[in-house]
Amino acid sequence: MGRPDHIASLDGLRGLAAAMVVMAHVGLVFPSLATLHLPIMGSEAVGLFFALSGFLMAYLYGAQPVTRGAVLDFLVSRFARIYPVYLAAVVLVMILSMTPGLDYIQPIHSTMDFVRHVVLLGSSGVFWSVPPEIQFYIFFPVLWLCLGQPRRFPGLIAILMALVAVDGLLGLPGPGILLLSKLPYFVFGTVAGRLHVVWRPASHSLLVGLLALLLPLLFMSYRYVLPAIDPDFWGMHSAFASAVIVALVAWQSPLSARIFASSPLRFLGAISFSLYLFHVPAMFLARHTLDGLLPEPVVIPLTFLIAVLAAWFLHVTIEMPARQWLVGLWRKSRLRSGLIQAPAGKGEVPASSRS
Repeated sequence: MGRPDHIASLDGLRGLAAAMVVMAHVGLVFPSLATLHLPIMGSEAVGLFFALSGFLMAYLYGAQPVTRGAVLDFLVSRFARIYPVYLAAVVLVMILSMTPGLDYIQPIHSTMDFVRHVVLLGSSGVFWSVPPEIQFYIFFPVLWLCLGQPRRFPGLIAILMALVAVDGLLGLPGPGILLLSKLPYFVFGTVAGRLHVVWRPASHSLLVGLLALLLPLLFMSYRYVLPAIDPDFWGMHSAFASAVIVALVAWQSPLSARIFASSPLRFLGAISFSLYLFHVPAMFLARHTLDGLLPEPVVIPLTFLIAVLAAWFLHVTIEMPARQWLVGLWRKSRLRSGLIQAPAGKGEVPASSRS
């Protein structure tokens, strides 16, 4: 089976989520804005990222045969996609944290704290969300089995359903860096991705387009528009809503695609992971350099632009080359041949270049 069609609107949704995270941290970089009590939607953005990850893994891999080669190629591809640029961001933050007199705003406090981040157990700044993402990739082959052969593994599916239910009843317990505390976001996204492949919904409905545009607005604002609602974001309610939004945007109704598949949002989507990792250091350094040289109302949008340009530069110089190099090295390695023990070209699945 060939690679599924690329869903351009999901690039735009990822770009929108990345922009939401950046906006959520503007008040951190510019403390004067904190007094305005602007809505902070970083949690909503990360919830969408998690659901997107589950959706895309199911969409790209769910229909593929589950073989040793397929799983190993998947794990290497995902690790190569995430870890090198993540490590570069951790090193940069450590350097900024150690620079005398700089007072970096989201520091890594010690050598041991640095080691925790390197081994994916740290939680400084935005880094907290990377460990559950990696843990989901390790967990995904179990879901992959269930997606590909549901009649063969009814007991496993029942256990997973019970795990998600108990997780929800317990209030998604545990530190945020553990998959258990965010599992429903990934699982609901995975189910939505698999349904998209099986169902292949029609995309020309005006109603679908309206819902795909309006639901994200409600999702991002409901805690502020309806303050009587429990303000805690993380839970089964937002996990389900995240997956529904991703599914509706993936239908690519012409109305919603005009926004989500637009060039600016797709560009932000392409660089979203680098933007997510590096926007705080980039904006902090820009403010530190420009402070006093220009009025703050000018500096604020300028720092956003600098963060985007820095993310694009790191995307093309570190993120993509490192991934391509590591995946290429893996595919040529004797270790892969020995582990897979299959003729070349078998047991492989296509790697997603934009997920």
